[in-house]
Amino acid sequence: MSVSGEAVRVGTEADQTDEPGWEVDPDDDWALAVVATVGRQLRLRREAAGMRVSDFATAAGYGADLVYKIETGKRIPRPEYLDTADEVLSADGLIAAMKEDVKKVRYPKKVRDLAQLEARAVELQLYDPLNIHGLLQTPDYARGLLLMRRPAYSADEVEQFISARVSRKAVFDREPAPDMSFVLEEWTLRRPLGGRTRLRRQLEHLLELGELRNVELQVMPMAHEEHAGLAGGIEVLKFEDGSTVGRSQAIANGRPVTDPKQLRILELRYGIIRTQALTPRETAAFIEQLLGET
Repeated sequence: MSVSGEAVRVGTEADQTDEPGWEVDPDDDWALAVVATVGRQLRLRREAAGMRVSDFATAAGYGADLVYKIETGKRIPRPEYLDTADEVLSADGLIAAMKEDVKKVRYPKKVRDLAQLEARAVELQLYDPLNIHGLLQTPDYARGLLLMRRPAYSADEVEQFISARVSRKAVFDREPAPDMSFVLEEWTLRRPLGGRTRLRRQLEHLLELGELRNVELQVMPMAHEEHAGLAGGIEVLKFEDGSTVGRSQAIANGRPVTDPKQLRILELRYGIIRTQALTPRETAAFIEQLLGET
């Protein structure tokens, strides 16, 4: 990647300016406001320095079109862009400090919303029938999964999604720690997506997480003849004030729900799935067995 990775040097501007993943979601009002404010500050500082767009673009090594899009709030500036702008405009760190504001809107709104809910929950009940849950994935394993996607994600999009998943893992470092329950499908632990080395490291990571006192991992074996989770994934998040939020593709098209009747259905299904799956102790032994076979 180039220094900025985005509309960078002369000759690559057309390709990089329109690189996916750094556009502003037109339906994300908060992101629009943040990016517009950052862009306005950049423009005001550039003008205060007596530099035209073309002057700044040349000094910073970026395309003028990208500079215009960032200053008008049409593009999210990369951290490297803000560092370069800080240096060129002699802002003494004030522009670079805006990286923290931009970081908060870098990820899609649905990812931010989910991370915010997870960060507040005191209990999480999570079942993913298709993949090892994102909170449990190592960055390398997540990269392997993302590279499977067709049509393919760009290299920048892959890194964006990995960063988003890594940022969600802060839930494991919270104090007090939330109670977390995961049910995993056996087939997701057997299929070496991205390579056997990635899978081995992922299995080792699961064993480490399973040793945490606040984390319970359970595997649903393929050989079991009963399965209450065929309607799709389940997320149930409970909060300190007694409220609960649930989500499943089988209910409300995957949108978060708080209706007591819908929550009761999700909790009932999750509870039955847990009773049908291996116990946490059996799961640890099962994963160790898989490691020996991988």
